[in-house]
Amino acid sequence: MATISREQIAPLHERIKVTVSPSDYNPAYESALKKYAKNANIPGFRKGMVPTGVVKKMYGAAVFTEEVLRNIENELMQYLQTENIAYLGQPLPEDNNDPAQINHAEPKDYTFSFELGLKPNFTIPDIGKAKTTLNVVDATTEMVNEEVDRLCQRLGKLTEPASVTNEEDILNVSFQKSDAKGVVEEGVEKKENSLLLKYFSAATQKELMGKKKDEQIVLQIGKAFEEKERDWLAKDLGLDKDNKDDLKQHFVMQITKIGFVEKRSLDEAFFKEAIPAKEITTEEAFRDEIKTQIEGYWKHQAQHMLEHEIFHLLSEETKMEFPEDFLKKWLLKSGEKEQSPEAIEKDFPNFLNQLRWTLVSNEIGTQQSLQVSREEIMDSLRQQLMGYFGSMNLGGNMDWLESYVERMMGDKQQVESAYQRVFSSKVLAWAASQAKPTEKKLTAEEFQKLSEKHQH
Repeated sequence: MATISREQIAPLHERIKVTVSPSDYNPAYESALKKYAKNANIPGFRKGMVPTGVVKKMYGAAVFTEEVLRNIENELMQYLQTENIAYLGQPLPEDNNDPAQINHAEPKDYTFSFELGLKPNFTIPDIGKAKTTLNVVDATTEMVNEEVDRLCQRLGKLTEPASVTNEEDILNVSFQKSDAKGVVEEGVEKKENSLLLKYFSAATQKELMGKKKDEQIVLQIGKAFEEKERDWLAKDLGLDKDNKDDLKQHFVMQITKIGFVEKRSLDEAFFKEAIPAKEITTEEAFRDEIKTQIEGYWKHQAQHMLEHEIFHLLSEETKMEFPEDFLKKWLLKSGEKEQSPEAIEKDFPNFLNQLRWTLVSNEIGTQQSLQVSREEIMDSLRQQLMGYFGSMNLGGNMDWLESYVERMMGDKQQVESAYQRVFSSKVLAWAASQAKPTEKKLTAEEFQKLSEKHQH
């Protein structure tokens, strides 16, 4: 029977030595030789009739080494399971383990040693006693009016006026870099864009009023647009929004098309098209439904931010120690891609944060018996795909989606990723249900600024 011993290298970092004797590995060795003899194709012998001595002479050394190492590994894993040892990663064979010492001509005791990192003990914070905040945004009349107006615009009829006459006009334009007089060098690239007239500064709007298709003006991005629109347009044109010289660059802007959307009237036909799942006949009922939808959106966002706060609480307030030297060595030796000690050192804080969350979420999942079903994984993959293709017109037939999801279910990495998404969301939903947050009223703008601070 194998002999196994443990010794501490450092806190949560142990060495396990496994010693096997001939009586441990010889039965498996002899059995393996018989299998080789039965299946070997050796010239001069019929298949299945090769003498064991011939097989031993030809393959004995390799088979012997393989069975000794297999026996050591089996004994180690059985010991870890029997002793109920919770460990991180996998046991690491020590560098002084030398398979060359194994000699099939001289069976004897062999000892191999392994390093092991133990899981830390920790206590999950009492979420019900923790200070948490539920940031609430009320659906205002202004929000409802803006959404109604947006829907009237989106579902309106597009016309093509002869000239620019309204701040809601949609201008399809092209930009070309030029000098202050509008002279464009030969070969300068044209960049297309579509802009509402109201995106321009007041002075530029005035200059564009009355312009027709194919007419052009010379402008500077820094002066021609309000700040919000200027920033994203500068990026589209390959400019640095924070570089003053870039924003002084002149462009010839040519109008290639003028469009105007005639807004829809608030009648039953519009209500049906805007919200087909509801039977709405009056403007009052329509606005009430819009308000309900807005409230639902902000309620979802508030819950998401609460879960985000709790994630940080669990990740940062759950105190635990780690066998850091072991983990760095394990990362160096066990990664799929070869990494340098410097790269591991640089990424190690992030690795520990991820490991801490994994341990915490798994502990909660075990305590609360949280399970993830196959259908939940498939639904997560569906949502992921619709996130990719949602903005495209894919037609009514969605059979392709189920076929695609089935193929993704055959990809181990995709399935594991979807499992982790669903599992983490369940852990956070449970944790949020235990919280007793203080409600805090915010405007939509305040909520958005707060949310932007935590985009990671």
